[in-house]
Amino acid sequence: MNLNEIFEYQIVIKECHLDSFGHVNNAVYVQLYEEARWDFITKNGFGLEVIQRDQVGPVLLDLQVKFRREIKNREVIIIQSQTREILSSKMMVLDQKMIKADGKIASEAVFTVGFFDMKQRKLIEANPLWLKAVGVKSP
Repeated sequence: MNLNEIFEYQIVIKECHLDSFGHVNNAVYVQLYEEARWDFITKNGFGLEVIQRDQVGPVLLDLQVKFRREIKNREVIIIQSQTREILSSKMMVLDQKMIKADGKIASEAVFTVGFFDMKQRKLIEANPLWLKAVGVKSP
């Protein structure tokens, strides 16, 4: 059972998010998931200023996105994010999902995230500030 914190981010879908079919464009899903991630890590003390200052931060290593139901213009959705698993001291798995107003899941995504040192250009051990920012509960 996952006891890590669940973060929620609400967004209204707008015309700029849509494709020619009138629903959210597939590439926009990834962008919205990233927007939600930036929201919770910034609120938890690990925003862009910290990343640029310390020259360490998250890097995506893998992603899988599933499209369950279409999302249309002006719908309000909630993006839920939760760290599912710590794979190693350098990598973790983050689950995200988009939930429609009726509670149905529109999309699910799984991201493998590494902790990256921009000076050394390699993955490094995640620091406690980062683990706190992504809601990892201590054992």
